[in-house]
Amino acid sequence: MYCYTCQSDEQHRRLTADEKSWLKNRTGRKTVEEFFMCTAPGCRNLRTGFQKHPFDPVIRVPLP
Repeated sequence: MYCYTCQSDEQHRRLTADEKSWLKNRTGRKTVEEFFMCTAPGCRNLRTGFQKHPFDPVIRVPLP
């Protein structure tokens, strides 16, 4: 998938349960199942399957 922050195609993965909980609290959304996180070193940018840039400013998942 394309990563808006890296400005290239990068591997992405679904969020873990802890990351989903964090994102729900951060955004106030009821569900965050559609989000993927960029796995490029140091990035951790979020996107959905359809939106490359769903948040402005960019939201990055914090390190565990």
